[in-house]
Amino acid sequence: MQTGMPLDREHCVRAVRSKDARFDGWFFTAVLTTRIYCRPSCPAVPPKPENMTFHPSAAACQQAGFRACKRCRPDTSPGSPEWNRRADLVARAMRLIADGVVDREGVPGLAARLGYSTRQVERQLLAELGAGPLALARAQRAQTARLLVETTSLPMAEIAFAAGFSSIRAFNDTVREVFALSPSELRARAPRSGAGTPGTGTPGMLTLRLPFRAPLNPSNLFGHLAATAVPGVEEWRDGAYRRTLRLPYGHGIAALAPRPDHIVCRLTLSDLRDLTVAISRCRRLLDLDADPVAVDERLRTDPLLAPLVDRAPGRRVPRTVDEAEFAVRAVLGQQVSTAAARTHAARLVTAHGKPLDDPEGGLTHLFPSPEALAGVDPDTLAMPRTRRTTFTTLVSRLADGELRLGVDADWARTRARLLELPGFGPWTVDVIAMRALGDPDAFLPTDLGVRRAARELGLPSTPAALTARAESWRPWRAYAVQYLWATDSHPINFLPA
Repeated sequence: MQTGMPLDREHCVRAVRSKDARFDGWFFTAVLTTRIYCRPSCPAVPPKPENMTFHPSAAACQQAGFRACKRCRPDTSPGSPEWNRRADLVARAMRLIADGVVDREGVPGLAARLGYSTRQVERQLLAELGAGPLALARAQRAQTARLLVETTSLPMAEIAFAAGFSSIRAFNDTVREVFALSPSELRARAPRSGAGTPGTGTPGMLTLRLPFRAPLNPSNLFGHLAATAVPGVEEWRDGAYRRTLRLPYGHGIAALAPRPDHIVCRLTLSDLRDLTVAISRCRRLLDLDADPVAVDERLRTDPLLAPLVDRAPGRRVPRTVDEAEFAVRAVLGQQVSTAAARTHAARLVTAHGKPLDDPEGGLTHLFPSPEALAGVDPDTLAMPRTRRTTFTTLVSRLADGELRLGVDADWARTRARLLELPGFGPWTVDVIAMRALGDPDAFLPTDLGVRRAARELGLPSTPAALTARAESWRPWRAYAVQYLWATDSHPINFLPA
């Protein structure tokens, strides 16, 4: 066994022999005789156990000299649920790497965001994942390159730089090393559907599949996003949730549609260098790296919650593509209806959002940045004076960087800072922790819908008693909220027609 995250060999062998897709992304199987690495669910005949070694990341496999299997394509596995469940250094680093920070700012930039030295970050990633930040970012670049090679007709030079490589030579060498094929050979082997290729549709448009671990219940996920959509920024159209994206190099539009075994993702990007970041944020928005089997097994231990889980398993926590945007919207939604919150947000978008063109639908703006909102005259806000103070304080702290809500945020420290803001009580802090920070154990015991559902189920309905009962739901209390909300007839619980 290699160094890295502890892997139980017996369980890994059993998962490979049973081709258990639930473990895809948790670990990778490297075959000593073929020098190929696979996902646990690879359809090929499993190798002999003595020829298997197990690694916690694709990057570790690549560093050990193994090539990606051409049949099961382990580079396209769902991400490990660990990075969404934890808030320690390694998890925060992995979320930042997925967001493209190493490609844009280098390892020193990654370390600075985390508040640790470069050596500390490298040491901890190596100890748990068998690969350092550069190797992990390189594996991600290889996956992005493969996607662009196989789904577009872009010239290879453009693909190299769009995927984050510093040179065409580095691009060619990495593709050959990881996939045992040249970029041209990869393109020749790919099925040619024509969908999403430059020259056959909108420039900068790509169509891809986002994998997930089954089961996935799309009703609460897409129903929530559609019901709370801010006009101009989000919409439900032709069976897909669509929204605008603010990205490091430009802007984009994402269209996401549920299918039984994947999410169809259509991206239109002003700069293809944003592809990796756009994919990462869409996956985070839909909570696609969750482990629904582990979540549901824990929640089923409560006999009153179990029937809800059995009725519609696989609920996800709808998250966000922009943490600052969600925090602003949480304040706009304090003590008002969903419709009123959408109206307030739509006015801000029209007045202060950045316009963009959407040839396919009704999206008109990017949601205003904190910097743009920091200049808003409070007297123009149609809300009570105390909430105006809450709003202006929040956007000011976000704009000057005093408050950070990104994927690198320390959950406990950020909660404490949010609670210091005027007008921020437990409900606002916890809903931001659940939807923006991504804390899977955030809980809303004071939420009216949660309390009403608890009362209908025979659970305690006072915040203190409900919190005590929810101790047995840890560390997945945010998912329990989704199941409790499912007892309500609110449109957020239903997939739009």
